[in-house]
Amino acid sequence: MADTCAMFSDDDLAATHVPAGAVGARPEFTDPLWRVRVRLNPVESALLRTEPLRRLHFVVHGGASALTTLQSYSRLEHTLGVLALVAHFRPTDAALRVAALLHDVGHLPLSHTFEGLAGLDHHAIGLRLLDGDPIRPVLAEHGIRPDAVTAALAEHPPAGLLSLDHLDSFVRSGRSGGWLETDPAALLRRLTLVGHAVSADAREDAAALVALVCAEARLHTSWNSVGPSAVVRGLAGRLLADSPVTPEQLARMTDHQFWSALDACAATRAETARLHYEPHRLRVTPEPGGGFALRKLYRSAPLLERRPLDESAPELSAELGALDGLPLEFRVSWSG
Repeated sequence: MADTCAMFSDDDLAATHVPAGAVGARPEFTDPLWRVRVRLNPVESALLRTEPLRRLHFVVHGGASALTTLQSYSRLEHTLGVLALVAHFRPTDAALRVAALLHDVGHLPLSHTFEGLAGLDHHAIGLRLLDGDPIRPVLAEHGIRPDAVTAALAEHPPAGLLSLDHLDSFVRSGRSGGWLETDPAALLRRLTLVGHAVSADAREDAAALVALVCAEARLHTSWNSVGPSAVVRGLAGRLLADSPVTPEQLARMTDHQFWSALDACAATRAETARLHYEPHRLRVTPEPGGGFALRKLYRSAPLLERRPLDESAPELSAELGALDGLPLEFRVSWSG
């Protein structure tokens, strides 16, 4: 079979924006959120055709909140968004571009929803995948050292500062949630990268980013997220206890496979159906020691004019500090 890429000429690509491609079949795509045109390197196209990257197309970024909201975009969409941001700011950094593609390959079904259960850690899983088939041979074939990618994956801005990974998450979530009030492409032109931290050129842009961070934190502590997340975490624990599924098998399922496993298990089938069709019956109450606790809230701050917010805009820093008052422990139950 002829290579699909041969079906398209450079003239074709120059003539129109190419929709974001999830399989690397064309050597260029336009990210739909940032409207950045990305010309894929050969190694990037090859990686997009591997099982670990393909799997991310079937894992929702928003986790269990996809059941009660329209936060239904995939981990792969976010991954391609991070690649677009790296291609915008650091287009020639081959290792960082590959790291952008591979940074989420270890995610569990429904992303963070039952992270930590049975010791499962998506960072550790991702590093193991990077060092094995089929990713390591693809990197070797294209002259990319795995240790260079591992080093790039470990590079983060100082604690509390906004990274490209979180920038894409907050803006993409804001679009899906309806609280994004600025044009992402226009915003991107007014951002710079200082080391690995995102810096806004103007106070209004820093304020827009802070508003997105705060909206995301409030989503994570809302009924829409806490209720289904608590139930799914309980269902995953029961699946491991009452079925032959092992933690390792669970970790590599897609969302579809996870739901199918829950449907097939007598101990989880009934509540799974209830979660799908009667989530409105969930009751969520903030309560210390209530049985469900959020692991953490992301409150990454942008720089403003290359300076920390507590120096350049202390009122914006205070808005992020106010997130400490949000509840992290809840009681979740069914009514009726």
